[in-house]
Amino acid sequence: MSSYRDFTHRGTARATVLRTVGTRERRSHLTAPRVPTVGIDIGGTKVMAGVVDADGNILEKLRTETPDKSKSPKVVEDTIVELVLDLSDRHDVHAVGIGAAGWVDADRNRVLFAPHLSWRNEPLRDRLAGRLAVPVLVDNDANAAAWAEWRFGAGRGEDDLVMITLGTGIGGAILEDGQVKRGKFGVAGEFGHMQVVPGGHRCPCGNRGCWEQYSSGNALVREAKELAAADSPVAFGIIEHVKGSVADITGPMITELAREGDPMCVELLQDIGQWLGVGIANLAAALDPSCFVIGGGVSAADDLLIGPARDAFRRQLTGRGYRPEARIARAQLGPEAGMVGAADLARLVARRFRRANRRRVERYERYERYAEARRTAKEAL
Repeated sequence: MSSYRDFTHRGTARATVLRTVGTRERRSHLTAPRVPTVGIDIGGTKVMAGVVDADGNILEKLRTETPDKSKSPKVVEDTIVELVLDLSDRHDVHAVGIGAAGWVDADRNRVLFAPHLSWRNEPLRDRLAGRLAVPVLVDNDANAAAWAEWRFGAGRGEDDLVMITLGTGIGGAILEDGQVKRGKFGVAGEFGHMQVVPGGHRCPCGNRGCWEQYSSGNALVREAKELAAADSPVAFGIIEHVKGSVADITGPMITELAREGDPMCVELLQDIGQWLGVGIANLAAALDPSCFVIGGGVSAADDLLIGPARDAFRRQLTGRGYRPEARIARAQLGPEAGMVGAADLARLVARRFRRANRRRVERYERYERYAEARRTAKEAL
C-alpha cells in the first residue's frame, strides 16, 4: 500500500513536470525563429493578408473582397493561395497563419462552421499546406487578435487577459498564463451568445437575448434605424444626414455623428457601452482576468463607448469594493490585429519548415559530395 509520503512525493514530481511543460509553452513564442510569416484575416467582407516580422511590424499588406458565401470552399482557398504567392514573390515566407471568423477545432485544422462563408467541417489547414508547401496554422480570428494584443498591443505584460471584439456581432478570446484557451472542442470565447436578457431580441444563432443583440455594431445600427424609421424627433440629425434614406445608416456614421455631438448618437453609444459593461462584469465573475481588451470596429468610438462600459462594469461587478478591478483598455492594433496575431502564431510552427528545408539542403550537399567523389574516382582511372 502506498504511504502518504509516497503519494505526496509523486504529486510533487508531477506538479514539477507540469510547471516545466507550462513554462516551456509560455516561452515558445520567444524561442520561435525570427523569420517573416504571412498572416491572413478572413472576415465577412474582406480577406487581408500581410507579411509580418518577429516584432509585429507589417512589411507589406494586401486586401481583397471575401468571396460570396454561396461559393465553394475552394474559391476562398484559391483567394488565400493567390495572396500568399503574391507576397512570396517579394518576401521569404516561412509559414502562414489563418485567422478565420468561425469555429475552429481544437487541433486547429478544420473550420467547423463559419457564418459568413461556406466552410462546414472544412480541413482548411491540410488543404492549404498541401498547396503552399509551408506550414499552415488555422485559428479563430478573435484568438489571433487577442494573441497580437498580448504580444504587441494593449495586453503586454498581462498574464490573464480577455479580449472582446465588437463588430457585426461579438467575438472573444481568453489568454491564461500566456496561452490561448480554446476549450475542449476549440470553440471557447463565443461570448456574444451569452444570454443577458431572457426572451429578448432574436439572435441569428437561433436563441433570444444574446449579449451581441445589445452591445455590437448590429445592435447600434438597429436602434438608430428604428428611431429614424419612427421619425422620432431625437433622430432628426441622422435623418437629415442620410437625407431620409434610413437604409443608409451605418455604425461608423453613428460614431462620426456622436463625435460631432449629436445627442441621439451619443446616447446610443452610451447604451451599447452600458451593456458592454454588464457583460464584462459577468465575465469577470467567471474568469477573473487582470485585463479586458476591447477591439473590433465599434471600439473606434473609444471613450464614447468604453467610458460608459467602465461605469457599468463597476456598478455590476460582483464583490465591488472588496476585490481588485480588472483594467479595461481599448485595443491598440486596430483592424490589423487578427492578421498580425495569425502571423505570429504561425511563427511557432515555422521551425518545422526551417528544419525540413535544412534537411533538404543537407541531402543536396551530401549528394553533391558523393557525385564529386565519383567524378574524381573516374578521372583517376
